Amino acid sequence: MVAVALDQYALGAIVVSVFALAVAIYSFVAAKKKVAEEAPTEAVNCVAAAAVVAANGECRSANAADADVIIVGAGVAGSALAHTLGKDGRRVHVIERDLTEPDRIVGELLQPGGYLKLIELGLEDCVNEIDAQRVFGYALFKDGKNTRLSYPLEKFHSDVSGRSFHNGRFIQRMREKSASLPNVRLEQGTVTSLLEENGTVKGVQYKTKDGKEMTAYAPLTVVCDGCFSNLRRSLCYPQVDIPSCFVGLVLENCELPYANHGHVILADPSPILFYPISSTEVRCLVDVPGQKVPSIANGEMENYLKTVVAPQVPPEIYDSFVAAIDKGNIRTMPNRSMPAAPHPTPGALLMGDAFNMRHPLTGGGMTVALSDIVVLRNLLRPLRDLNDAPTLCKYLESFYTLRKPVASTINTLAGALYKVFCASPDQARKEMREACFDYLSLGGVFSTGPVSLLSGLNPRPLSLVLHFFAVAVYGVGRLCLPFPSPSRIWIGARLISGASGIIFPIIKAEGVRQMFFPATVPAYYRAPPVKGDH
Repeated sequence: MVAVALDQYALGAIVVSVFALAVAIYSFVAAKKKVAEEAPTEAVNCVAAAAVVAANGECRSANAADADVIIVGAGVAGSALAHTLGKDGRRVHVIERDLTEPDRIVGELLQPGGYLKLIELGLEDCVNEIDAQRVFGYALFKDGKNTRLSYPLEKFHSDVSGRSFHNGRFIQRMREKSASLPNVRLEQGTVTSLLEENGTVKGVQYKTKDGKEMTAYAPLTVVCDGCFSNLRRSLCYPQVDIPSCFVGLVLENCELPYANHGHVILADPSPILFYPISSTEVRCLVDVPGQKVPSIANGEMENYLKTVVAPQVPPEIYDSFVAAIDKGNIRTMPNRSMPAAPHPTPGALLMGDAFNMRHPLTGGGMTVALSDIVVLRNLLRPLRDLNDAPTLCKYLESFYTLRKPVASTINTLAGALYKVFCASPDQARKEMREACFDYLSLGGVFSTGPVSLLSGLNPRPLSLVLHFFAVAVYGVGRLCLPFPSPSRIWIGARLISGASGIIFPIIKAEGVRQMFFPATVPAYYRAPPVKGDH
């Protein structure tokens, strides 16, 4: 990894190099702008439309454990994993704190890449009969201008697109489907602790719905208890950051400027999101930087939404937005970010938001979770016996490397885009924000490239870094042409430096080696334990 240093002695040479590169890039972009409707160069192969049928014969634990796998939590990750492992013949015991329909303001947008994973897991029918809406891309709004960014879906089956819905309805459908399998037991209860013996997790202790203390044992315990997990501390090194909060509203009978698209308004101080969650409802999420939000109880929130946010909303949505504020039912939720930093523990594994979180601006959480489940399923399939916990733990270390292409691409993009899309008084950050909007507005590969990364259709970390710095260099070119001035060159240098300061810390947290050179990680080649093949 090459360190980036901008000291006063090296600045002159760097500025000259950046200026030359900026002129070349900007000239190239200007020439390409008229022909930007060319087909994108990055095509993605279609994933098979049906899930693989489980191998013949049931996989069973050799001891007297209650199940082969205990899953803590029945949200998106827990429910999908229960169905997947149950379909492969495992005995699965799912313990969920509350089996009533969840009511959340996030987890409502599934990217096309996530929908492909849903197909691969045989769960695509879970978006049926819940009034889910198809999503074909995004519309970006800034200072009265707007541009449409479509998902590159030309190479896929006509059913493949994003989906948006009520999170609770989707989860209930997946719970019902997993519980329909005879070898999956879904129970309401609160897991209070993991049962450990000589450093190996043997099961869980939990309280049933009526308060009775119980224990359950299994060779493998998968913790999927969400962003508020109280079990993750012994299984990872959690570093939770809360960069902002979402304020959620539901707009009724509102027609968005672009049907079947998510809408992102680059507002001040931070973005505003709109997307349909049913045929008659539109979700609005207003991002508020920091951990404190205006009080709902004393009317501060209503005043903030009407005086600060409403004037920045597109005119077509304004009346519905104000009506939703007047109706009340304003909800808030902190936005958490946490890089995956596992502490491999025999007998246990973390998944979902309990394991890894990113800013929800890009709607990538469910895509990452479903992708992780596909990776774990493929690793566990050859194993008929999960009882050798230390050997299994060593084998499953490959999971953390194999998940990286999808997870690191979506995580890095979410963190970087949020920082770029937030308003800033700094002139270099303003230029970066403007350059990002204009770069995406060019069309062709300049929009399909970033959107394919965002959608989970092209999980390539290197492609992400190239597009990110192409935006930065494009911004420098805008500043320095046609006639550069010392002040503009200085702003351009700070723009490049600022872009590096945004993306490199995120990449470092994700893991440079696992992200860009996974084949050099020994766990990448780990074969299934021989014992598991018998």
